[in-house]
Amino acid sequence: MFYWKTNLEALWRISNLTPFTQKHLKKVYASLALCMLVAATGAHLNVAAHLFEAGFLSALSSFVILFWLLITPHRDDTEPKRLLLLGGFAFLIGVGLGPELDSCIDTDPNIVPSSFMGTVMTFSSFTLNAFYGRCLGCLCLGGILLSALTLLLVSYLGNLFFLSSWLSQANMYIGLAFLCGLVIFDTQLIIEKAERKDEDYIWHCMDLFLDFVTLFRKFMACEERPFRISDSA
Repeated sequence: MFYWKTNLEALWRISNLTPFTQKHLKKVYASLALCMLVAATGAHLNVAAHLFEAGFLSALSSFVILFWLLITPHRDDTEPKRLLLLGGFAFLIGVGLGPELDSCIDTDPNIVPSSFMGTVMTFSSFTLNAFYGRCLGCLCLGGILLSALTLLLVSYLGNLFFLSSWLSQANMYIGLAFLCGLVIFDTQLIIEKAERKDEDYIWHCMDLFLDFVTLFRKFMACEERPFRISDSA
């Protein structure tokens, strides 16, 4: 009993992180939770009421807000403005998810909740891996991920000519594995930046939010078009 109690207490104690980094990460993940709530609101409005039909316009607007956030310096006096920009970006990203959510709901209404739960569990697991397995070796994933991304891009472009359903589905699942590695890399990078007193938690939240949304999209695509051996025939 004492052994299990000791290990349980150690699980919740991230002793390898400084107090500053732990405080910074609390801000990052609080902002991430807010972003997901705002994005869910935007997605719900688009799916339920179809208030936003101009997908290109919402994508363009989100890009403008992202650039605006990028050029706005991180200072105490600009923090409210940057938080507002972050919320606006999250809302437009949620709006942009509308068509994909509609497609999944038409195929099978269970795809959306199961994809969300899969995303939450996967994101949480690889985030904890970055927390408790903190080492500079995780940052070496950057080279591996860049190589994997190049391979995915080449195979995607090649499939435009071969039109292979097997290659398309293989790319989809390999892309899912790539995103899992990206979550570890981005989380570890945020920790390293925080250790160097980088206080821009809003931009760090943006990195993780984009990882989460991309992972959610990939889960929906995998569940909407599950891999079947017969497809390769």
